[in-house]
Amino acid sequence: QVQLVESGGGLVQAGGSLRLSCAASGRTSSSYAMGWFRQAPGKEREFVAAISRGGGSSYYAESVKGRFTISRDNAKNTVYLQMNSLEPEDTAVYYCAAGYAMNARSSSYTYWGQGTQVTVSS
Repeated sequence: QVQLVESGGGLVQAGGSLRLSCAASGRTSSSYAMGWFRQAPGKEREFVAAISRGGGSSYYAESVKGRFTISRDNAKNTVYLQMNSLEPEDTAVYYCAAGYAMNARSSSYTYWGQGTQVTVSS
């Protein structure tokens, strides 16, 4: 069992940056691949980025590639999402998730945080 808590969301102007954090407690997060997903109002939850257990591999949605960077610090049981060059289309609730496989399918992730709101104004 692992509990995930996201933080770092907020309101930012287009072109700005935010860094989201996901703190894990319970079973150590290094046992899991970690992912970030997002859900905008009226839309389905979509994959953003994922990182392997050791942090050596990562995978991004095309829409964020080159702008977002996922990383993890297993000593701190924390996963990060650095978001640069933010666009209004990035506005959503962002969720972190833990699972046994690094991929883009939400069904592959067992544990989820409660989400943090990111709003990008134009």
